[in-house]
Amino acid sequence: MKRTDKNSYTGGNTGAVVKGGTPFFNQLNELIDRSSRFLYLQFYIFENDATGTVVKEHLLAASKRGVKVYLLLDGYASQQLSQTFCDELKAGGILFKWFEPVFKSKQFYFGRRLHHKVVLNDCGEALIGGINISNRYNDLPNQPAWLDRAVYVHGPVALAIEQICVKTWNRSLSSHEAPLSAQLQRHNIEHKGDLLVRTRQNDWVRGKVEITRSYLELIKHSRKEIIIMSGYFLPGQFVRNVLSKAAARGVAIKVIIAGTSDVLIAKAAERFWYNWLLRNKIKIYEYRSGILHGKVSVYDQQWITIGSYNVNNISAYASVELNLDIWDRSLGAATAKDLEEIIAHQCTEITGEHVMKHYSLLQRFWFWLSYEIYRAGVFLFTFYFKQIKKG
Repeated sequence: MKRTDKNSYTGGNTGAVVKGGTPFFNQLNELIDRSSRFLYLQFYIFENDATGTVVKEHLLAASKRGVKVYLLLDGYASQQLSQTFCDELKAGGILFKWFEPVFKSKQFYFGRRLHHKVVLNDCGEALIGGINISNRYNDLPNQPAWLDRAVYVHGPVALAIEQICVKTWNRSLSSHEAPLSAQLQRHNIEHKGDLLVRTRQNDWVRGKVEITRSYLELIKHSRKEIIIMSGYFLPGQFVRNVLSKAAARGVAIKVIIAGTSDVLIAKAAERFWYNWLLRNKIKIYEYRSGILHGKVSVYDQQWITIGSYNVNNISAYASVELNLDIWDRSLGAATAKDLEEIIAHQCTEITGEHVMKHYSLLQRFWFWLSYEIYRAGVFLFTFYFKQIKKG
């Protein structure tokens, strides 16, 4: 990466990649418990199951000791949350809001969803990743968590994370509410580490395409190796172009994707592109130990991006996404090692021979049809956004 790129990063941070399941939820609840003045949480999915109930109890305890808790959930993906559960949150003093509720928002567009998974406390600690609040993402008896990752950071980058949380919260205000202001103070944030971190957002409606640009940078700047793990991997034309150029100049590219997906048509559409990936010498590894949901990528063992963004056009042009880019050789090497271990022990490599042997002509027709349905869906999700941008 060029030296000038350092100017866009915030130094003085500490951090670590956190595995999904028990490690994540332990870290999450500890972060909540360490808050003393305020706490921001923004999630795509929050369910009132066993996992959600435990998190709720920690939030209520924080509110009881005087912490201002700002909880923002997506109005579509979390709409199954019971009214009783929501009433308990509000009765406990938690400031709870929906992002574009389905039937009450003035500008509700199905495709534009709050896909954030972020927690930030007043100590300057944050968790950002792809993990929702639900049993599916937790380790339960006889039910291991979906494969996912988040990143814990502590330090000055918290100021930038707070700005994003506050702006997203304020955009969901009703007319009678006062806007929220940032509360973290720069002089109160400790500089304990040397991690270089930057926040990256995608919200195409508002002209934010930073995460897409991060992926283009990742691919263009790589010299030796790229490893991409994406739960729903359907790269658009721009990303495919730079991937093919990177592979042509000798970069080893490995893609870890779902073997079994919770969205069947998405998995079929992914398989439509297997032949293209293989022709361009991009190695494909299907995760076989459960459901893959993680969104993390690393290049040359020195730079990672991690958060809510999937490598597809829904994340690029519809959803509201949040990632952190981290430039650090130690963390980059550890992340690459983690992904290599997943490849070695929990994945099946997909080869051209595998495709010919396992997928019939009829199945391959279904893969093509699924991709065309996906493309039509993306167009539908973004058509109204284009009208807004023009208007």
